[in-house]
Amino acid sequence: MASPHEKLAESLQVLKALQDKGMRVFRASELPALTRVHRERLLKAGFLKLVIKGWYLANNPEDVDGDSTHWYANMEGFVAAYAKSRFGRDWQLGAELSVLKHSGHTSIAKQLQIQAPSADNQPQSLPFDCSIFFYRVSATQLASTRVPDASGMLLMPLPEALIRVSPTFFAQHEMAAQIAVRQVDITQLVEALLAGGHSVVAGRLAGALQAVGRAAEANQLLLTMRAADFNVNIDNPFQRPLAQIRGGRNVSPYVMRIRAMWSAMRETVIRLFETVPRSVPADADALISDIMARYVADAYHSLSIEGYRVSAALIEKVRTGQWNPETHPEDRQTRDAMAAKGYAETHAHVKALIGRVVRDGERPADAFGADFFQWYLTLFSPSVQAGLLKVGDLAGYRNTQVFIRNALHVPPAPDAVRDCMPALMELLEEEGHPGVRAVLGHFIFVFIHPYMDGNGRLSRFIMNFMLTTGGYPWTIVTVQSRQAYLAALEQASTYQNVEPFASLICELIATQANTPVERITQRPESSSWTEPSVNAPDGRQP
Repeated sequence: MASPHEKLAESLQVLKALQDKGMRVFRASELPALTRVHRERLLKAGFLKLVIKGWYLANNPEDVDGDSTHWYANMEGFVAAYAKSRFGRDWQLGAELSVLKHSGHTSIAKQLQIQAPSADNQPQSLPFDCSIFFYRVSATQLASTRVPDASGMLLMPLPEALIRVSPTFFAQHEMAAQIAVRQVDITQLVEALLAGGHSVVAGRLAGALQAVGRAAEANQLLLTMRAADFNVNIDNPFQRPLAQIRGGRNVSPYVMRIRAMWSAMRETVIRLFETVPRSVPADADALISDIMARYVADAYHSLSIEGYRVSAALIEKVRTGQWNPETHPEDRQTRDAMAAKGYAETHAHVKALIGRVVRDGERPADAFGADFFQWYLTLFSPSVQAGLLKVGDLAGYRNTQVFIRNALHVPPAPDAVRDCMPALMELLEEEGHPGVRAVLGHFIFVFIHPYMDGNGRLSRFIMNFMLTTGGYPWTIVTVQSRQAYLAALEQASTYQNVEPFASLICELIATQANTPVERITQRPESSSWTEPSVNAPDGRQP
């Protein structure tokens, strides 16, 4: 008779075969191979999770109850599969969400509207207070074509979606609307307006085109509609003058989004920095000495924010080949030791660059742009040398989608990262205020999330490089402020509200500037953290 472990292995083999076909969402009635016996075993062991009656998601049994990350990562794929099962291809995402997605908006919407001729005008509850509303439309109200996104959601084409959104959309989602109006193909837009006889909407979109700087296309729209005997009166739907952002149809919407965020957020950051003391760093040696005095506290807090707990003794197990995290859970701590070693070496590298910039009077953003690629290499090369990561992991930006734990914000797709990072470098080079470079450089970097790991640590290095070369002290985001810090980043990423994040950084700068170094370097008495016994690149103890 097979043992319970053998039976579970058999069920896992069935699940693996389905996943090898690219399946993440499972409907029991459509998968004879996933029998009731297999489902019950996998549910009990935590490898399957029931979403709604008859529908399942593959699951990581190590996920704790209440962790929404797995659900948010799979929600849209689940909804797409569920809608396809009910309606075939005769459905579409609502106009507002379609425009948001076309504009590079990646945050999870907890309530989705699915439109279909056979919908029943009823909601469907989903985990973590999410839901779908199935809205009945006539067959003629389905867009002429539907555009699938990476998750399988069927979007309205951008011209049709812009025509169907309400006038209030332009005020409520100003950034997305501006990007969409900059992106839309004028010929396709005019064709859709003519076909539907949308004279009032034509006036609104002509006004929107003028507001974003596409005056010639606005005039083309007006003249064409009037030539077809439509009475069109121009009406700007934006409620306030727009900050102009560079970019048109040939520019990634993700790039336009981060440019728009920078433009919209910088005045808030400047206002908050007005009360933060600043002095031009004239003495590089004194600055470096102050940075080094803060190193122990900085390493403790920055690594602890990421969940690392460091013990230098574990490095020896890696060196002798006795490390195996699969069979010895305690050996997972060795990764923490390698993280600490990489952090020490990156700190030394950044410190040296700060000294050079201050001594030579080099523009901080120029020095950063030329040097930054080495920061990631330095942070993770100890893990490669220890055999914890593959050499290929040092190659560069991520090649897969990532999700941030328990966050509604979803970083841009991997191919968008290649466009966004050069745009961030340009924004830093163009920015004159060091506080803005520090706060928005940090925020936009984690918004992009260019690497599979290390984004938090690197973003704080970016922030401190910009602060110290701009006349502010090296500032530690403490473990005690972790919850407020992560919540503030989520506010900025999902709701474009940067004030909580900028306020927190300003508060930390002001507090630590007036705190004696010996108090900053003290670790909490309850901490079990051990300073790693590693060498900086120059051979000195960090």
